Amino acid sequence: MRMTSCQETEEEPRFCNVAVRRPPRYRAKMAAPIDLHLEFGGGAELLFGGVKDHHVKLPSQSEPWNVKQLLAWIKTNLLRERPELFIQGDTVRPGILVLINDADWELMGELDYMLEDQDNVVFISTLHGG
Repeated sequence: MRMTSCQETEEEPRFCNVAVRRPPRYRAKMAAPIDLHLEFGGGAELLFGGVKDHHVKLPSQSEPWNVKQLLAWIKTNLLRERPELFIQGDTVRPGILVLINDADWELMGELDYMLEDQDNVVFISTLHGG
């Protein structure tokens, strides 16, 4: 919506002050829930009750989901034992290979990658006892 007040004089052509009204503030849209396929392999599945494949639905939240938030969600909701073997700080422990849609997560932005509906995220432990 725009309001104008204009004056016109003989010496000066039309002069207008323009005031622009901003629309009322609305709440930010919630990011829709997303469905993901998570896979754990190379022994990492043992930390998740021996289950390799998980189909999960991440709830809606005020901002889109990224991998850093996904890892925190996994730690809270899926990880069954010995979190220190999977999580170190706010990332995965060294020796865990992460693939997002069959590409190394280092090429995708690692923790900052914004997850999309139907993404496939794979965690493979490359550490083996012997």
